[in-house]
Amino acid sequence: MAGDLILVTGATGFVGSAVARAALARGMRVRVLLRKTSDRSNLAGLDVEECIGDLTDPASLVRAVDGCDLVAHVAADYRIWVPNPESMLQANVEGTRMLMLAAQDAGVRRIVYCSSVAALGLTSDGSPATEETPVSEDKIVGIYKKSKYRAEQAVLRLVRERGLHATIVNPTAPVGPRDIKPTPTGRMIADAAAGKMPAYVETGLNVVHVDDVAEGHFLALERGLPGERYILGSKNLHLFELLQLVDSVTGRKQRRVELPRASLYPVALVCEALARLGIEPLVTRDHLRMAAKTMFFSHAKAARELGFSPRPARDAVADAVAWFRAHGKA
Repeated sequence: MAGDLILVTGATGFVGSAVARAALARGMRVRVLLRKTSDRSNLAGLDVEECIGDLTDPASLVRAVDGCDLVAHVAADYRIWVPNPESMLQANVEGTRMLMLAAQDAGVRRIVYCSSVAALGLTSDGSPATEETPVSEDKIVGIYKKSKYRAEQAVLRLVRERGLHATIVNPTAPVGPRDIKPTPTGRMIADAAAGKMPAYVETGLNVVHVDDVAEGHFLALERGLPGERYILGSKNLHLFELLQLVDSVTGRKQRRVELPRASLYPVALVCEALARLGIEPLVTRDHLRMAAKTMFFSHAKAARELGFSPRPARDAVADAVAWFRAHGKA
């Protein structure tokens, strides 16, 4: 793959910037799709070619894939709460479909689509789910997760009907450096490291180092099969255990109170009302519905078929805390 030209969408973001860096480390030429107004801080110092556009502009997608050997589609509208769900669906679902078609028409050799475990099913007993765990859209909570499910289904249809050479990766909760927004998991880690998380709502999640997620993209490009999905995860943790990891990294043991989910529903309603005025909600009803689900996953298939070998969760948390502190966020 050294010398290949790869298009990376979403390269100004958390996972996308890690994918761009991993591509450069492999000796690839990297083109990135971004808006004129995009925050380029995650690309500082990187030798990449910029292509201005976005997922809702079909002509820009055609320009972006022209001459590319590979595509890593990481970009997505990632918000837990949106006032207009249609805008998210347009970017995440229709934008993905249009990019796949443009890439195939341009003769792109291989594509990896970054989906999410949000598009996968969960087990009824909380045991780790796999790529084969049954799922239906009506069981998926939140418009973002529904959009990722629909986008994944669109890619799979193109694989079946048009022979699209696309492999899908499903990251769990990425953790590590350059989480500039930050992600919900990153925000919890930053707040906990800063001593600003005296209470929590228990849930279960799987965390993985963002650089291991990036590595998984290239393993999928090299070894993955068209139409196959691969979970890129590492350690299943209850939220209390994740907070203990943060305490272990910072060396500061903190007391925290576990809050019942039901007690926060009135707060969520107020936050959603304020969100309609442009104030980002700290918690929403979808947040609380998601917290009720134990999102444990197994990366055994990726390990077996791709050679995916993620580092320990503590290393991911340590790198995240170090980056947040270096940037005044923890």
